[in-house]
Amino acid sequence: MSTRRNFVAGAGGALFSQLTANKATAAPDKLRIAVLGVNGRGKDHIQGLMTQPDAEVVCLCDVDLVVANKAADAFEKRYGKRPAIEQDMRKVFDNKNIDAVTVATPNHWHALAAIWACQAGKDVYVEKPGSHNIYEGRKLVEAAKKYNRIVQHGVQLRSSAALQEAVGHLRKGVIGNVYMSRGLVFRSRPSIGKKGVEPVPEGLNYDMWTGPAAMEPFSRRIVHYNWHWTWNYGNGDVGNQGIHETDMCMWGLGVDQFPDKITAMGGKFVFDDDKITPEVLTTLYHYPGLKKIIQFEVRPWYTNDEGGASVGNIFYGSEGYMVVKGYDTYETFLGAKKEKGPARRAGGDHYANWIKAIRSRKTTDQNGPVETAHLASGLAHLGNISYRLGRVLTFDPAKEKFIGDKQADAMLTRPYRKPYVVPDKV
Repeated sequence: MSTRRNFVAGAGGALFSQLTANKATAAPDKLRIAVLGVNGRGKDHIQGLMTQPDAEVVCLCDVDLVVANKAADAFEKRYGKRPAIEQDMRKVFDNKNIDAVTVATPNHWHALAAIWACQAGKDVYVEKPGSHNIYEGRKLVEAAKKYNRIVQHGVQLRSSAALQEAVGHLRKGVIGNVYMSRGLVFRSRPSIGKKGVEPVPEGLNYDMWTGPAAMEPFSRRIVHYNWHWTWNYGNGDVGNQGIHETDMCMWGLGVDQFPDKITAMGGKFVFDDDKITPEVLTTLYHYPGLKKIIQFEVRPWYTNDEGGASVGNIFYGSEGYMVVKGYDTYETFLGAKKEKGPARRAGGDHYANWIKAIRSRKTTDQNGPVETAHLASGLAHLGNISYRLGRVLTFDPAKEKFIGDKQADAMLTRPYRKPYVVPDKV
């Protein structure tokens, strides 16, 4: 924390007066929230939080001032007041008038931004994946515990009334002994083409955008959305849409640890473009002691669904199977004749659940606690490591290290670019 504080002080550490003024715009009993990253998921954060009766968005933070101002214009038009704008998230953390933050930055920033927020005494809603690698996921858990912060992971399925019911059925044995889950991410991801190097656009602080990652020349193959498909910033689709499904797989199976054996295979088969992460990826996660297994598959383009789901999960039991579709629907099919069993469609409000836990200060009130950020994200990271090394890996879930494999262990973390360093002691 001292490193971050000193760096901010050295940079001037000035706050916009508008941030202080915004304290008066939010009712005294409302939580004052800043949204970090407003080009993608941050837009949903704004909309979802502004529907909460006891919370209000007072600040938008984005390293791209063009994006930030566009979002502020839309906010003002819709809500009749203009939020403060910041380009440097550290100024948000240092502002005592802000109670909590949501993190909707690119993946490589998620854990560090959330850790800094915890250190500054802010509660956090962090988008999936909660980490870019295993190491920083564990550090995020440690920071949340140390600073007694409510850190909600953006796995909205956990707040669905239908899927809560579905997991209850799995626990009660409606489909018998549940031994396998299968995660599906069949999204039509088009080619991103080939993009060259360009000058950094006006208004973008590219040094801060790069943050803890290795610095690369600016290119549209990275900024803004295409960072998902390169390892320096993203984690491919298993670490994008797939985190909802890795989390659902673990939740439904009732496993709260990493697997012992991991293997993955895939590649690029459709497009000759600048994507580095695999278009097609099949991963197996084996829990031999628990007699359970997780299968996970990513497909990029035109394909069939499975059990009626193209993005979702399938759970297999000794007496039937269950299909989870999207964010809020499940169906069960029982016996050899696949007779229809319990089914339901019902959503939930993940932001409201976060606000409730902030008010109560009870992590037991959370549907997506910080542990899910580490486990669901970490499962994806383990699969990606196996894919990149091209071999079966053996893992020690207790130590969170590979067994006798220094090459794989090196991929549990990354070299951090100063001063954007995830500290060993949070």
